[in-house]
Amino acid sequence: MNDTYPRIIRLGAGLSLIAALLAFVVRAAEGQVPTPQRLSLGDAARLAAAQTAAVQSAATRVQQAQARVTQSRSALLPQVSAVPNWSSRTVNSASFGFNFPSIGGQPPLLDPNGQIIGPVKLWDFRGDASQSLLDLGAAGRVRAARAGVVAAGADVAVAAEQAAANAATVYIRELRSETTLQARIADSTLAAELLGIARDQLTAGVGVALDVTRAQAQLASARAQLIAARNDRDRSRLDLRRALNLSLDTPVELTDSLNSVTPPDETSEQAAIDIAVRTRPDIRAADAQLAVAEQQLSAIRATRLPTVGLFGNDGANGLGFNHLLNTYAYGVQVSWPVFDGRRREGQQEEQEAIAHDIDIRRRDLRQQVAVDVRGAMLDIASAREQVDAARGRQRFAELEVEQARERFRAGVAGNADVITALAGLNAARTGLIDALAQDQAARISLARAEGMVTQLR
Repeated sequence: MNDTYPRIIRLGAGLSLIAALLAFVVRAAEGQVPTPQRLSLGDAARLAAAQTAAVQSAATRVQQAQARVTQSRSALLPQVSAVPNWSSRTVNSASFGFNFPSIGGQPPLLDPNGQIIGPVKLWDFRGDASQSLLDLGAAGRVRAARAGVVAAGADVAVAAEQAAANAATVYIRELRSETTLQARIADSTLAAELLGIARDQLTAGVGVALDVTRAQAQLASARAQLIAARNDRDRSRLDLRRALNLSLDTPVELTDSLNSVTPPDETSEQAAIDIAVRTRPDIRAADAQLAVAEQQLSAIRATRLPTVGLFGNDGANGLGFNHLLNTYAYGVQVSWPVFDGRRREGQQEEQEAIAHDIDIRRRDLRQQVAVDVRGAMLDIASAREQVDAARGRQRFAELEVEQARERFRAGVAGNADVITALAGLNAARTGLIDALAQDQAARISLARAEGMVTQLR
């Protein structure tokens, strides 16, 4: 009676698996199963750097910066406008400030107390044009806007590097979860084998029920760990697709493993630091931001200088279309700001503080480069030693399980030693997986410190 329900559950699970396989075969026959996208670690990093939302958003900011260049340049180009106008107005003659004298006892031409003249209806077809000849402030703003385009481009590189590093980290986590799942499957297989031996010995009369109970408990524990490992693997797959900005239903096949990932090239510490200073996008972005701040400061200072421009106004006006007279005005205008209430001084002080702040952060970032590189290289050296130690620990744990299992199979000992050895092997496998994952995480950290995540293989 106690075995009935487990058998029914196993039968139902088997039927569900068969149905899923049949559905998969049908979809494959109909061409509905997409081809898995094969990705190495480097492929994942480069794919994330090319298509994630953060990178696309940064690219739109480059377009915004280019539009600001066009806006700033407009101050140096001709300004032309057409101003057709029809107006109707009246005037109070008292607003003239004088009276027309009367002639020979005639009444005055206009009421001395004022009178309304009009309405006068007037057509005016006119065009205005102006051209800047000398405006150093506007020219400085154009240079600052162009520097802003460079800074926006550097921000795209920063976003791409961050996206690549995030995708590479999630890729390693996916490899770790897959390797952990395989280890838990192996643990479950050993536990099931141990239970079979215990049952056979109990049936033959050379074992005890306690050994069967221990083996059942060990198998139940292994299955629980297997379920958790499978869930972690499935979650890490979702995270990887999200990091790559792929559809959550896109099949992805990882071509690397924790053991097959290419180790980093052997470089000296100082060489790695020099590479980082030259290639890290955040340093280039900080340099570009400082250049923008300095150009803006130069543009503010240039507004103290005079500006020179041409202006012209030409058009025809009159009371009706049948009698339009042409009028015009043109000339050269010089404008020299003398005093603006110290507004310009305040702008200059603010921009100087902004430039100083950017320079402080830029110098601090350059100092942080050495810390990042050295820390990553220390982590790599430590992780390699941990991998060697973990491999040795796993070898001894496997040997201990084999020896304890042979003693239990021969009937010279109970399965308590085997269960203890299995627990040790479980921990050893997990320790090796963690060490391998830390080794690859340290490799990614070094690539990120050098600004070369997208160049990973």
